Amino acid sequence: MPQDPGAPSYLFSVERAEPGEDLIGVGADLAPATILAAYRAGVFPMGLGRNGGRPMGWWSPDPRGVLPLEALRVSRSLRRSCRRLRVSVDVCFERVVAACADPRRDGRWITRSVAHAYADLHRLGWAHSVEVWQRDELVGGLYGVAIGGLFAGESMFHRVDDASKVALVALRDMLADDGDPRRLLDVQWLTPHLASMGAREVPRAAYLRQLSAALQTPLPASWR
Repeated sequence: MPQDPGAPSYLFSVERAEPGEDLIGVGADLAPATILAAYRAGVFPMGLGRNGGRPMGWWSPDPRGVLPLEALRVSRSLRRSCRRLRVSVDVCFERVVAACADPRRDGRWITRSVAHAYADLHRLGWAHSVEVWQRDELVGGLYGVAIGGLFAGESMFHRVDDASKVALVALRDMLADDGDPRRLLDVQWLTPHLASMGAREVPRAAYLRQLSAALQTPLPASWR
């Protein structure tokens, strides 16, 4: 089971945020206890400076992007890609984060300090990666934080067609392993790519209700 460093939940009071206001705080640190408290409150970190640099911002989007597990769209071509590409879990977490942080990517926000913070969470058992391989080459993947039945997706990447989508299908299958409808796949903000996969927006209040239920469910078997 993950090692819990404690959760100073008093740091985050999403209930006081104005409707439609995504940024709810600035500052604080990236210690494991701080980050876990944020996710449990429906908040995640992302820097406000250039390319995600300081100061650190704490976000609770309204509306929030979620991907209902039963809504994931898997096309015929994606099914072929799922058969063609190999998937692993937590084999090379830091390589996945590094690929997501590639400075050549548009909209990059994963700084060295963020990468180190999530590597610490991974070593404690809270952050996880899904890797996609073409033969022995890492060609795609994603990473995020798992707390109970919540998986908060942070970033994904691909180097061949469909590789990030294959990772998402594998993640959905892990979260749906026991059919518990309270499991929650949080994608933070809705993008056209995620919308094409079945993600949708929900009001922050609805997300917080879903989050409360998800936190009371067990981890997927893959991470217990």
